[in-house]
Amino acid sequence: MNAKRIGYWIATGLVVFFILPGGLFSVLRLPSAIDGMRQLGIPVWFAVLLGIWKVLGSIAILVPRFPLLKEWAYAGLFFDLTGAAVCNAANHAVWWHIAAPLFVLIFVVASWAWRPPSRRLCPAAPAI
Repeated sequence: MNAKRIGYWIATGLVVFFILPGGLFSVLRLPSAIDGMRQLGIPVWFAVLLGIWKVLGSIAILVPRFPLLKEWAYAGLFFDLTGAAVCNAANHAVWWHIAAPLFVLIFVVASWAWRPPSRRLCPAAPAI
């Protein structure tokens, strides 16, 4: 296994590690997840919807095949994490509430960039 493939699986594993539990907590309406969203002015129904999307996005980037679905999942994770950082900044949250989503975003971008050709919408052209 080459370094790029190892990097892909590490980055993807970290994305799922960070995103999936938070999504499940929102879907289950656990106070630890919902209270933070309420402080930002986000209604419970939207927090639950975001949670559903996080769970489905985490599954989508893990399973083989379905490259178009993976592209949408990566885009959704990008929008979710940048939106979380901006929302926290706009509400004058402590610095780590702004930095944490951007930190996870690094792994989302790495996972997207290092994914193997079998997980891409348009596989890379073979080397000449």
